[in-house]
Amino acid sequence: MKSEDLFSEARGLMPGGVSSPVRAIKPYPFYTAKALGSHITTVDGADLIDCCMAYGPLLLGHAHPEIKKVIAAQLEKGWLYGTPTPYEPEFARLITGDHPGMDMVRFVSSGSEATMAAIRLARGFTGKSDIIKIEGGFHGAHDAVLVKAGSGATTMGVPDSAGVLPALVAHTRQLPYNDVEALEATLASHHDIAALIIEPVLGNIGPVLPEDHYLREIREITSAYGVLLIFDEVITGYRLGIGGAQKMFGVRPDITTLGKIIGGGLPIGAFCGRKEIMSLVAPQGPVYQAGTFSGNPLSLAAGIATIRYLHDHPGIYPDLAEKARAIRESIGSGAGGSFVQLGSMFKYFFRPAAPKNYTEVKECDTTAFGRFREKMLARGIFLPPSQFETNFLSTAHTADDLATIAGGYTACL
Repeated sequence: MKSEDLFSEARGLMPGGVSSPVRAIKPYPFYTAKALGSHITTVDGADLIDCCMAYGPLLLGHAHPEIKKVIAAQLEKGWLYGTPTPYEPEFARLITGDHPGMDMVRFVSSGSEATMAAIRLARGFTGKSDIIKIEGGFHGAHDAVLVKAGSGATTMGVPDSAGVLPALVAHTRQLPYNDVEALEATLASHHDIAALIIEPVLGNIGPVLPEDHYLREIREITSAYGVLLIFDEVITGYRLGIGGAQKMFGVRPDITTLGKIIGGGLPIGAFCGRKEIMSLVAPQGPVYQAGTFSGNPLSLAAGIATIRYLHDHPGIYPDLAEKARAIRESIGSGAGGSFVQLGSMFKYFFRPAAPKNYTEVKECDTTAFGRFREKMLARGIFLPPSQFETNFLSTAHTADDLATIAGGYTACL
C-alpha cells in the first residue's frame, strides 16, 4: 500500500488520519517503511536524508547498532515489569552527575508528562497558584500550558484548544522571550507566581536563541522573588552537550524536565531538581505522580546506553556543530532569510533577521517556507514540515549527506 492510499484509509479511522497533528502534511504525509542511520525509506520507495530525526531524540541516528543491541538484550528479559529495576538508580546517578543542580530524578513516560508534573511540584512546593510560560514555548499538550501565544506580556491566558477550561489557564501568564523587563514587572506586581517554565532555547518555533545574559538575568530575578525556575530541556537536554543548555549558558534552574534523547529513541521523560523540592513527590511527599510505564526497562536501557556512548565519545558535540556550520556557510548572502544554528539544531527562517521572540517568528513567510520544503523533499531531503520546527542533525549524517543538504539549500532558496 502506498502513502496516499494509507492516508486515505487512516482518515476514516483516526482523527485527521494521524497520531499527532504535525504529521498531517498536505496533501498527504509519506509513510515510513524503515529507517537506518541518517536515512528514511518510505513505503513509496523514496530514500530521504532525515533532518527531522523524530523531532530531536535520535542524536545517534536511526537504529544505532549499540542501542539496538541493548534493546534486543532487554527484550529477552521482558519489557514491562511494574516493579523497580536496577536501571533506575543507575540512570538517575548518571543524570544527576551530569547536572550539578539536580539531586533527584523521577522517570515518567513523556516530556509532556514531565512538564505537567514539574508544574504541579512547583505549586506544591511554593503554595502558590500561578505560573508563567514564555510565548511560543511548547511544554506538551496538557491544559496548563495550552495557552495561545502572542498575547500581551501580562494578560491572563486564553485556551488554545477546545475542551480546556478558561479557569484552568487563567493561572497561566505569558511573557515574551528575551524580555527581562517584562518578567521583572510581572513579578513585582503579582505575588502568586509559583514558577516560570521556559525552554532555554525555544525549540518548537526555532531554534530561537537567548540573548546575552538573558537566562542568567531571569535566574537572578526569579530567585529574588522566590519563584522557581523550570528549564524545559526536553529538546536541549543532551542535544547541546552533556549538561544541556543549563551547562552551556551557566544557569542552574530549580527543576529541569528531560525527554527525547534520554530514551535513546524510546518513549521517556523525567523531571529532576534539588532534593528539598523533589522530596515532596509521592510517596515521599504530598505531590502525587504515578504511571504504569514510568521507568520502563526498555527505555531506561536504551537511554543509559545512549548517555554512556556520549560520555565515551566526547568529540560528538563539536563534530555535530561543525556539520551544522557547514550547511550554514553554504548559503549565500542573497537568499533573503536568516539561518540560525546552535550545535546540531538549525533552521532557515524566511525573515531577513533572525527572530528574537515568538512575535518575530510569526512574521516569517510560511508560504515561501512551504515551497522550499517541497523542493527539498523532491531532492530527497526531509525537513520538519513547518517553519516553526527545528531541524536536527545526528552523528549518522555523512559528508555526502551534508553535501546534498547544502546543495539543496543553495538550489532551493
